[in-house]
Amino acid sequence: MSRIVDLPDTIPIFPLPGALLLPRARLPLNIFEPRYLQMLDDALKTSSRMIGMVQPFERPEGADALHSIGCAGRVTQFSETEDGRYMITLAGISRFRIKKEVEGFTPYRRCEVSWEGFEKDRNSHAEQDDTFCRDSFLKTLSRYFDARDLSADWETLQEADDELLVNSLSMLLEFPPEDKQALLEAPSLTTRRETLVTLLEYALRGGGEELIQ
Repeated sequence: MSRIVDLPDTIPIFPLPGALLLPRARLPLNIFEPRYLQMLDDALKTSSRMIGMVQPFERPEGADALHSIGCAGRVTQFSETEDGRYMITLAGISRFRIKKEVEGFTPYRRCEVSWEGFEKDRNSHAEQDDTFCRDSFLKTLSRYFDARDLSADWETLQEADDELLVNSLSMLLEFPPEDKQALLEAPSLTTRRETLVTLLEYALRGGGEELIQ
């Protein structure tokens, strides 16, 4: 059964390198740039309260290009700090495909998007990974954490359901933006987990990036 949500044809876009949002996950954000403060104010005036997170990449001729697939989240929590920043939480609703960028007078970018092909993102139940070998996965993760002298609540990781475990690690571990994009575009939880394991093993062989401390 799918969640009943408004899926606008046009949404505001927040291009933030390395910030990954996935369906049914939550992403905290600290909003402080004037254009994105305006974006948030405008989003809160709509019924969907939706913002699209997209990985940007550089191009020689000017403004950053946007990857064609992003994930939209609904603003579910927000508070204003004394210095005028917003602390918000986006709840991941669905991935989307950018059709075209919309020209206009807003200081932030807006895109016309398609939601087709991502229907399962909008299911209320978590996706399962029927081939998940948790013990093997956690051993690889433990080696990764040990290599960087990091600690973790292993009991919580062991008890987390498949989707929460894989998606939380995909969002929290600091991989390069292109790797984040690969995790986002994975067609299933199984392929996302396989991609994540590949990235962890690559990092253990000497490549990759550090974790967010």
